[in-house]
Amino acid sequence: MDPVKTEIVYDDFAKLDLRIGTIVVAEAHPNADRLVKLQIDLGDHTRQVCAGVRAYYDPATLVGRQVVVVANLAPRTIRGEVSNGMILAASSGEAELRDVVLLAPIKAVNNGSTVS
Repeated sequence: MDPVKTEIVYDDFAKLDLRIGTIVVAEAHPNADRLVKLQIDLGDHTRQVCAGVRAYYDPATLVGRQVVVVANLAPRTIRGEVSNGMILAASSGEAELRDVVLLAPIKAVNNGSTVS
């Protein structure tokens, strides 16, 4: 298990804008073996996010799934593609035994719903 990171105060956590979005397009990143390029509907807009989940998910199985998105993360270009956010996932295990599970609501909610 990874060690617990340095303690933060509530005001630091409150800076995060976590939203629910639905993946509407998922495809292999053209320039990276481990990345998937996602188009995520956040209710009032759709944005592109690149996620390192290709070893754990076939992109075709991601379409229609709701995920938790860090919506206010500054955009970053990853291997030539802009990633405008981050999806949250839990991971456990080491090396070949590692598993990655996308975080999602237990029932469908409106895209753009806040997570707190």
